[in-house]
Amino acid sequence: MENNVKIARVQVDLTQQQLAEKIGVTRQTISLIEKGKYNPTLKLCLEICYAVNKTLDEIFWVERESD
Repeated sequence: MENNVKIARVQVDLTQQQLAEKIGVTRQTISLIEKGKYNPTLKLCLEICYAVNKTLDEIFWVERESD
C-alpha cells in the first residue's frame, strides 16, 4: 500500500523508533508500513495520523488507477 508515512514522520522530526513508541508498535512495523509491505489496521492508521498531525487522506489516500 502506498502511503506518505515517512514524509509526514520526517516533517515532524520523528525517527521510526520515536513514532513506534508513540503509537505502541515496533520500529520494524513502522519500517514495513513506510515500505508499503504491511497494511495497517484503520486504528493504527489513525494513531499514525494523530502522532504526525495529519489526516487519513494526507497520509493514506491512494488514487485509483484508471482502466
